[in-house]
Amino acid sequence: MELSPEDAKLITLARSARTRNGAKHGAAVRDQDGRTYAATTVDLPSLTVDALDLAVAMAVSSGAKGIEAAALVAERTPEPIVDGTAVRDLSGHGVNVYIADLDGEVVRVGTT
Repeated sequence: MELSPEDAKLITLARSARTRNGAKHGAAVRDQDGRTYAATTVDLPSLTVDALDLAVAMAVSSGAKGIEAAALVAERTPEPIVDGTAVRDLSGHGVNVYIADLDGEVVRVGTT
């Protein structure tokens, strides 16, 4: 799948964050102003947060009013469950969420 440079950057950021933290998932989002936010799954005894939800929360806490695109990087098996509710809450329907494997290959594109 041919991605725009901006969408490819989201996958790169998500892969890098995941690798750096050794997390289950890495995610990145691009807001309406072109700023990007990357996050990983947080799995603590007292707190569990999905990587995509956390990336959206970081964008919102920085003043974002909408998300243009999102990416999630995870192992293919088991296939990650992608809710996308936080992206949809902020931006409505029609936002692409790219799901990529650990090598950065897009295996699926979901839409909110």
